[in-house]
Amino acid sequence: MAQRVQVLCINKTNRQSRHEAISHIGGMNGDGTRWKLSEKDAIAGIEAGKWAFYTRAGGYEAEVLVWQTQTGHKFLRTGRDNTTADNLLSLPECP
Repeated sequence: MAQRVQVLCINKTNRQSRHEAISHIGGMNGDGTRWKLSEKDAIAGIEAGKWAFYTRAGGYEAEVLVWQTQTGHKFLRTGRDNTTADNLLSLPECP
């Protein structure tokens, strides 16, 4: 069974662009230490069933899913929820 993990921050290849790719996701461990994974490692973990990432905004949770472009490039994106905000891209920058 996949470990459920909340994503609290991201890094983008260009933070100022609304459309640039996510390079890393991160969060907080139960002991208060921070964790951070590359997008590639997060995708591999999701596909292997190791992790099930999610975000929380406005009291709602959204699952982080692996999506794929028509050219085969995989990327992270949240599923549908009750907010119109882009759940991942609206997260703060990871340290």
